[in-house]
Amino acid sequence: MNGLFLLVFWWMFPSKDIYFLKVNVSGFPSSKGFANVALFNSSNGFPIYGKQYQGKVVSIKDGSCQVSFTGLPSGSYSVAVYHDENNNQKMDKNLFGAPTEAYGFSNNVRPVFSAPSFEECKLNLSNDRSINVKVK
Repeated sequence: MNGLFLLVFWWMFPSKDIYFLKVNVSGFPSSKGFANVALFNSSNGFPIYGKQYQGKVVSIKDGSCQVSFTGLPSGSYSVAVYHDENNNQKMDKNLFGAPTEAYGFSNNVRPVFSAPSFEECKLNLSNDRSINVKVK
């Protein structure tokens, strides 16, 4: 009988192991196209949009957007954002492989000659949280 009571109590008052992450993105050069916001929970595939843990495509207004990821277990995450200005569902690059559309990462990491690592962009989620990402 005590076990049943504990089960009912746990069901009615679950512990808070699930969180949300709000990502505020600014610096978009225009409101054309969409913002692709990718959330990664490991280095696998980072920072390639399409290989993320969760992702959202949202409209841009006045050079910024907001995205909320909900139902996230505590852990380490990294965010990658790119502006799909021409709406072709990919990050456009020049002949040398450098991005020609605006992009940004959590912790506002901005390496010069390569994409950043998951570790450089990592944030630890153990409570509800809001972060700011600047794209260039």
